[in-house]
Amino acid sequence: MTRNGRTLEELIKGIPGAQISGDSHVLITGLTHDSRKVRPGDIYACIPGFKFDGHDFAVAALANGAKALLVERFLKLDIPQVKVKNTRDTVGYLAAKFFDFPSRRLELIGVTGTNGKTTVTHLIEKIAHTAGKKTGLIGTLGARIGERQLPGEHTTPEATELQQLLAEMVQEKVETAVMEVSSHALDLGRVNGCVFRAGIFTNLTQDHLDYHQNMQEYLEAKALLFAGLKEGEKQLAVLNADDSSYPYLKEKAACRVVSYGVDSQADFQATHIKLSDQGVEFLVNYQGEQTEIFYSTPGKFSVYNALAAFAWAVSSGYPPEIVVKALAEIKGVPGRFQSIRFGQPFLVIVDYAHTPDGLKNVLSTAREITSGRLITVFGCGGDRDRTKRPLMGEAAGRLSDYVVVTSDNPRTEEPMKIIEDILPGIGQVDYRVIVDRREAINHACSVARPGDTVLIAGKGHEDYQIIGTEKIHFDDREEVEIALRRNGYVD
Repeated sequence: MTRNGRTLEELIKGIPGAQISGDSHVLITGLTHDSRKVRPGDIYACIPGFKFDGHDFAVAALANGAKALLVERFLKLDIPQVKVKNTRDTVGYLAAKFFDFPSRRLELIGVTGTNGKTTVTHLIEKIAHTAGKKTGLIGTLGARIGERQLPGEHTTPEATELQQLLAEMVQEKVETAVMEVSSHALDLGRVNGCVFRAGIFTNLTQDHLDYHQNMQEYLEAKALLFAGLKEGEKQLAVLNADDSSYPYLKEKAACRVVSYGVDSQADFQATHIKLSDQGVEFLVNYQGEQTEIFYSTPGKFSVYNALAAFAWAVSSGYPPEIVVKALAEIKGVPGRFQSIRFGQPFLVIVDYAHTPDGLKNVLSTAREITSGRLITVFGCGGDRDRTKRPLMGEAAGRLSDYVVVTSDNPRTEEPMKIIEDILPGIGQVDYRVIVDRREAINHACSVARPGDTVLIAGKGHEDYQIIGTEKIHFDDREEVEIALRRNGYVD
C-alpha cells in the first residue's frame, strides 16, 4: 500500500510524556519494530524483549535507512529520537496514528478466550459475508482481505504490522473485520490503538502459564479487551455466562453486555440441543424470540461457538435469518475437528486441541460419535507450560481406549523429556510412546479397525514442526493420507 508521510513532530503529537531529541521536522514514511525490516524513511521502535533489546539494534536500523528512533533512553546516535516511558505500549498508538486510525473506519470485532477463537472469527466472517459485506479476518490461520489470503506468524500480529493490515483493509473497502485477540497481544500492547466495535469472550481454561504467572494474571490479560470498551451503547461485549470468569469480565466492560450460555441463565440461551456426527442442532431463546440453529461441526463446544456468533450478530443488528443461513452453510474451519476421509472404514479427525480443556472437549465429542475404539495421538509443545502436560495425559488416558504419546513442537526441549512429563497423567489406559510423529500417526492408522476413531491432536492446521530452532514442513493432514496409503486404504 502507499506509504504516507508525516513529520516526526506531527506523528508524536498527543503521545503523553514524549520527548524529542534532534530534528522534529524530519519526514517519516513508515515504521517498524524489526531492524531487519527497516526501509529508508522509517521510524524504528526500540522495544526491549524477552531475549533481546531493540535498542541494541538501532545502529543496524540506522544503516538500513531509519530516519528516527522511538526509544526508552536516548542513544548516542546522530538521528532524531523520541523518548517515551514504554516503547511497547506506545508503538501501537503511534502506528494507528500513522495509518490514520484505520480501526475507526471498520466494524472491528475482537475475539478472545482460551479455546474457540479461530472458529468464532470464521463464523463471524461468514455471517458478515452472507449479509453482503466485504470482510477481513486476522488470526491463527493468517489473515484474509476479501478472498485474498495472507500469511501470519502470530495469532495477533505485532502492533506495526496489525495497523498496516487494518489500513490495507480500509483501502480495499472492507466493512467488517474480525480478529483473534490473544492474551499475549493484550498484555504486550499489540492492539493498542485499535477501536473495537465489539469484543467476544469464549472461555478461560489453563494455557500459557509459561508466560502468565497464574490463572488470575491470564484472566486479567483477557479482561483488557473488555476494559477498553468504554463507549457505552456504541460498543458491545458478548460474554459466556457459563464460564466462571463471566462476573469479573462483566464488571470490567464499560459498555453494553449480552450473555450467551447453555447451563446458566443468559440473554441468548441454547436449549433442546441435539449432538450427532453430522453437527449440532439447538434452539436459541433471546429477546422473547426462538430460532433453530444447525452447524455442521460436532460437539457441545460447537454449540458455544455458534451461540457466541449468533449473539454477536443479532445484537449488532444482523437479521436472524441471515445468521441462521450462514451458520448452516459454513463447512468447518481447517484443523478444527477436521475429518480426513479417503474411504477407510474408520474415522480420522485432526484437531488443534493443545490445552487440557481443549483436548477433553474434542475427546468427549469423538467418544460420542465412535462405535468402536477411540485412538488418540498427541504430544505437548516444548518451551511452554509444563504443568499442563500431565493434565493432558489424564484427559487422553481417561477418555481414550488407546493412546499414542508422541512429539509435537519440541522446540529446544528434548522430546522424550516432554513425554516423561505427560506419562504420569496417563493412568491405566493402554498406551505406546512413539517419539517420531510421522511413525505415531502411521501406527495409529495401522491398528485402527472398522468403527474406530483416530484423533490426532495438537497441531491442527499447522503445516510445520519446530525442532530445536528449525521449522520444518510437517502437516498432520498430509501425514494421515500418507499413512492411509501405506496401509492400503488409498489407491
